[in-house]
Amino acid sequence: MFFITFEGIDQSGKSTQLELLAAGMEAAGLSVLSVREPGGTPLGEAIRGLLLGPEHQVMDPWAEALLYAAARAQLVKDVIKPALMSGKIVLSDRFIDSSLVYQGIARGLGIERIMELNMGATGGLMPDLTLVFHLGAEASRARLEGRETGQDRIESEPIEFHRMVEEGYHRLEEMYPARIAGINAAQTVEEVHAEVVSQCRERLGIEL
Repeated sequence: MFFITFEGIDQSGKSTQLELLAAGMEAAGLSVLSVREPGGTPLGEAIRGLLLGPEHQVMDPWAEALLYAAARAQLVKDVIKPALMSGKIVLSDRFIDSSLVYQGIARGLGIERIMELNMGATGGLMPDLTLVFHLGAEASRARLEGRETGQDRIESEPIEFHRMVEEGYHRLEEMYPARIAGINAAQTVEEVHAEVVSQCRERLGIEL
């Protein structure tokens, strides 16, 4: 069945849109499984703590990339592939494109090298559709400052880093237009959801 991933800069609303799409699919009688990255397995959740914990502020970029790939490998093997094989639609809050942007572009490790690493980790699994929610770095920071919870290690990076992340997502959209659909995340939740539903219908034939 279909594998759909949700990507974007922090506070772009991707997690909210994943929840809305999952609810709509379930209401339509479709079998859906939602996962998040890093996480989704006991190993993945433990790695999530290492990656996002502010106590690990000084982390080598390659150590970061390898940890994300390790969590992803376990999630694909234990959860995503079995769900797809059973006929479920899998919705993932982040996947390989996050690594391509955050480590490949923003950390300067290179898109090609990060892609090669993750192709090995996932056995070549790629999404059928990737929805990228575009939001400017300044708007992202403003939303973060209005949130009650503190910032994790990645969120606390300087705004220049997050500008590179947003620019990186635009770059990936240009590189993979058949797979990636960009959506303006500055719209209302309802307007963004309507675009998500439209993309799923036009690109995958999913009717909700």
